[in-house]
Amino acid sequence: MDIKMRDKIKNLLKKRKAIMLAHNYQPPEIQDLADLCGDSLELSIKASQTDAEVILFCGVTFMAETASILSPHKTVLHPRKDAGCPMADMVTPEELEAKLAELPPMPVVTYVNSSASVKAISTICCTSANAIAVVNSLDADELMMVPDRNLAMYAALHSKKKIHFWDGYCPIHDSLTVEDVNAAKQKYPDAVFMAHPECPPDIIDMADAALSTSGMIRYAMESKSRSFIVGTEIGLLYPLKKANPDKFFYPASLNMECSDMKKITLEDIVRSLEFMEGEVKVPEDIQRPALKAVQRMIDLSLSKGI
Repeated sequence: MDIKMRDKIKNLLKKRKAIMLAHNYQPPEIQDLADLCGDSLELSIKASQTDAEVILFCGVTFMAETASILSPHKTVLHPRKDAGCPMADMVTPEELEAKLAELPPMPVVTYVNSSASVKAISTICCTSANAIAVVNSLDADELMMVPDRNLAMYAALHSKKKIHFWDGYCPIHDSLTVEDVNAAKQKYPDAVFMAHPECPPDIIDMADAALSTSGMIRYAMESKSRSFIVGTEIGLLYPLKKANPDKFFYPASLNMECSDMKKITLEDIVRSLEFMEGEVKVPEDIQRPALKAVQRMIDLSLSKGI
């Protein structure tokens, strides 16, 4: 990495009293510069607990929105307006309300990988790590889960509840095939296969463990195994190797690369901090109900230790 560029960003972060967050799928040079790396929600929670006045989020739009929901009095910057999430875009509040009108009254469990406006009409949010616990915590026997059908089907396998799922999906995880996994297993027969819950059910069936991105990092650190096949976006290979330098990590498919997660550059970060460009501010009428859904999940996680 260019030392001058690194120093410039560090100085701008200090000048703006800012904290820089990077999702686990971001390019290595951005992860190396960040104050915090991890899953989107855990980053937003940690940033909200700091005295930083500015949160610079290197990820996709819904992540910056979540930071704004949890830190309404902080300035949240997202360096690339066009770095969005196709799955989050697969459901709108209008579409969700129309669907709910066709069904009996029921709670709505919304994956954090969704827009603030969808979170605002939800009962409770969930992450890929706690989706099962969130679903099973509800009193209702029937519920709606949005927007990821694969995560909903994964949760349904571990619950007696009837789950209506939205027909959304992550194009990256949904593209992983049984043939891809079999080829990787044949090439690395001793490797443990970790799959993200956003993968299709037939992929989850083949996995030794279904885990969130941070869950994969922890699992690899605690495992006695030396090699792992990684069934998620290939950006995770970098933090996995960084946390486990003596272990080996192989992508389940080299095609699992999210172009939106790779859009932010060091130059974008400099511009955003210099000119305070790319501010993401969730309006109060959306922020308040969205916060209620997110906070309900956080409170559940704290009480259950999940």
